[in-house]
Amino acid sequence: MARSSRSMDWGFPRWRAYGAEREAVKVRLCDREGCDKPGDRPAPKSPNSPERWYFCEEHAGEYNRNWNYFEGLTAEEAAKCEADERRTANGYAESKHNAWAGPGDGTRSRDEMRALDVLELEPDASFEDVRTAWRRLAKSNHPDIRPGDAEAAKRFHAIQAAYEVLRTAEERRQWRPD
Repeated sequence: MARSSRSMDWGFPRWRAYGAEREAVKVRLCDREGCDKPGDRPAPKSPNSPERWYFCEEHAGEYNRNWNYFEGLTAEEAAKCEADERRTANGYAESKHNAWAGPGDGTRSRDEMRALDVLELEPDASFEDVRTAWRRLAKSNHPDIRPGDAEAAKRFHAIQAAYEVLRTAEERRQWRPD
């Protein structure tokens, strides 16, 4: 008769935490030459092929940047395909700003987007539109125009803060070397 050994199972189906088996865990490595990170992001080897590469996050991003979705198409066919994709992928175009959600074209920060909401402007508004909206809203909510109105004073301070955020961001864009 085999001698029993002590374990955490005690004969029951599961006493240990999931993933705490004693056997080695199989890990697929990145298919990029020389990379020893786990390859957990599949990528197609060629268009319309079921075969996949498996990359780590860094090499998957590099692979996707170099992927030509319109390879083999004429310029007209590529333009038509791109227009069809843009027409049906509005949610993705809007989520590009925060890399996961929210409108914008990726050039404005989350604080700038909130400031644009306070000024009742669209995400792609120019700075001249910002200045015009700021003047209009500041004049209508100014404490001198509406004395004793606490809500108007609160809105006026929010409008001023939003304009400062957008003005600072615009100055930063003007002085940034490209």
